[in-house]
This record gives sequence, C-alpha cells and structure tokens, in this order.
Amino acid sequence: MKLDRMLATLLLGLAAAGGCRAGEALVVATYPNLDRVVRLVEPVWRQRHPDVPIKLVARSYADHHTAMTTALAAGSGLPDLMAIEVSYVARFAASGALTDLNAPPFSAERWRDDYPRYAWAQASSGKRLAALPVDIGPGTLFYRQDLLAAAGVKDDALSRSWESYLDAGRKLKARSVYLMAHARDLKDLYLRANLKDGEGVYFDGAGKPQVRSPRFEKAFELALTARKAGLDARLGAYSTAWGDAIRKGRIATQASGSWMAGHLETWLAPQTRGLWRVTAMPAGAHATWGGSFYAIPQASKQKALAWELLQLLAHDRDTQLAALKNKEVNAFPALIAAQDDPLFASPVEFLGGQRAWLLWRASANAVPALAANRNDALAEEIVNNELDAVLLQGKSIATALADAERQIVRRARR
Repeated sequence: MKLDRMLATLLLGLAAAGGCRAGEALVVATYPNLDRVVRLVEPVWRQRHPDVPIKLVARSYADHHTAMTTALAAGSGLPDLMAIEVSYVARFAASGALTDLNAPPFSAERWRDDYPRYAWAQASSGKRLAALPVDIGPGTLFYRQDLLAAAGVKDDALSRSWESYLDAGRKLKARSVYLMAHARDLKDLYLRANLKDGEGVYFDGAGKPQVRSPRFEKAFELALTARKAGLDARLGAYSTAWGDAIRKGRIATQASGSWMAGHLETWLAPQTRGLWRVTAMPAGAHATWGGSFYAIPQASKQKALAWELLQLLAHDRDTQLAALKNKEVNAFPALIAAQDDPLFASPVEFLGGQRAWLLWRASANAVPALAANRNDALAEEIVNNELDAVLLQGKSIATALADAERQIVRRARR
C-alpha cells in the first residue's frame, strides 16, 4: 500500500492549497460494520501519519444518517469523511454539500472501470461523482433446498419465469410453507427486471414519475396474485416475526444481497446450516441490496487526508480483501480487482458447499447501471403504501398507481 508518485503530487498540491493540518485529528463518521474496516486500516494510517489520529464517530445506522442529514442541511458539524448507505447517496449528493470526486485534483473518473458500473452510477449525478463505493450487495435468491425437495419443487423452477416461481409457491403452500416473506418483495423484484443502463426505477431521465407504466402495473399484478394465493407470509424483512419464520422454516425463499449468508450463519438462523442455497432470481431479474460509500463533505478542512484515507478504504485491494475476510465484516468488495481472490472459487459451507461467491460476482456484473433520483426513497414509500391499499383494501391497481403518481408529484415539489 504505497502511495505512487502521482498520488504524492496530488497530496502535495492539496497541502499547498491549505488542505492538510498536521496534528489535527481526521474525523470519520460511519456506522456498523464500516467502523470495523476503519479500525483495520488504522495501523497503516498511523505509519503514514503518526501525528494525525483518526477520530472515529460511529453511530447506529439510523442515527448516523439522521446526524449527517442534519449536518448537511446546517452546513456545520460535518466530518472530514462520511459513510453513506446507498439509499441516501442521491439525496446527500443533491444537497450540493459533497465534494465532486471527478473534479481535480481527485479526478476519480479514471477509476470508473475499477468498480461495477451500477455502483459507479449510484454515486454519480451527471458528470459529478459524490462518493466512492466500498462494499456492494449483489443479489440472488436464497432458498431452503430441503423445503423445496419435500414439496417436489425443482430448483430451476424458482428462476425460470415469474409463473414458474409462483407455481413453486403453490406447491410449497400445500405443505404450509410460504414462498416469500411479503408480496411487496415480488413487486420490488419485477420493478427492477428488464431495466437498462441509464433508466431509473421510479423516474425517467427528466424526473417524471414512471409509476403508471406497464412495468408497475405488472409488478402490482404479480404481488396481488401472490397475496390472493396465500403465498406470502405478510411479514416485513428483519421484523421479529420474520426472523422467527426464517428460523422455523416457514418461508422458503428470500431475495437478498450476498451479505444475508453471513446474517443467516452468525445470528439469524445458524441452526439451518447446510439447508440454504442461492440461485438466480426469477426471469433473469438482477438487483442489489445495500451497498456502502464514503464521501468528502465540501466543508472538510482536511480534504487531502480525507482523500488519502478514502483511497485506502475504497481503492486498495488489500483493504478490500481484509474487509471481506474479516468474519465480523464479511463485506463484498466493491473494487473489481479484489474480486479475483481465490476465495471467490471456494465453497460456502453454510450453503451446503455451494460456490456462491461466483454467483454473486456474476450478479454484480449483470446489474444495470440505473439512474438514481433524489426522490427515489419518497417514491418507494408512496408506492408501497398504495400497494398495501391494493392488497389489504381491494383498491384497484389503476387507481392506486394514479394516486401514487399524484402524491409523488406533489411531495417532490416541497
């Protein structure tokens, strides 16, 4: 992990511009388990900068993003380097309070091909780059192979088509096992299927809501079909009841990011070791769950040092692999150069010896580079509420989507 001559020149340039203040702590705001990765690199950092300690401000996931939202709005109380979960990146970038990493002297555009194209797109707004990715969550469908076998369902039925996936659910239902946790999960999967690079889930390139499109109509229809057939457990992921159902084998499949394997093994359902597998999602759909980034606030007074630490976290193969192999972190590396480690060809014992890392890597390569919109989270909340009205109150799909569009337009103007 040596700084090359180019980097040294850049740092000197920043220092000359007043970017470095030796002796002052570098403030890093983050959340679990990214805080563990910062601690992993601290020995390297101390060797490089014995007079510049890292001040780590680690809050819970929710508290961290609330604190950063408040600080960005106020323009004060900001760290030198901040972690951002993917669902917050577009909103924080739209604030204009994050440093453009494509601008000199950072010029991160040269690294575009070093990351999955979708992860780069998540941090981009036009030609601006608000953050660098440190970990990603390529998605696959987790399933209980023992429950499928007992119901006479072949594994490929889960991936072949939306119809074969639902048919598998009907066979599982006959044995009192739910296909999925919530019909909303099926809607979310379909919404992301068949999208192409540059397209958005909820908005087009001009910022117009797309919720009255055939894509949303079909997604709602699939969710309603699953609900009417009794294929979903009506449980939100990571609720207490959902965890209990996962442990007791009442839910057979769960679409999720690669990190779910670690959750199952370490705390969610360790007693199910060897019973889970992963496979491609229905009808060739590709999606991701989660993903972490780091950004440098415009207000940072130590941008040179923040940039150096950011590179150590996001663009250093050794760090990325250390985060992957640390059992308490187990973060899928965002840096493609770290995805050729022999670990990726090794079996995952919790998944019955399946070579799942290869599937997750293939998924990461296949996910389209979707355009993010600052109001994606708002649109998702409104669409979910309208889907609930369809599933629970019998509201027509056409009326629900028309109401969703009206609410999105109105609230996005605020």
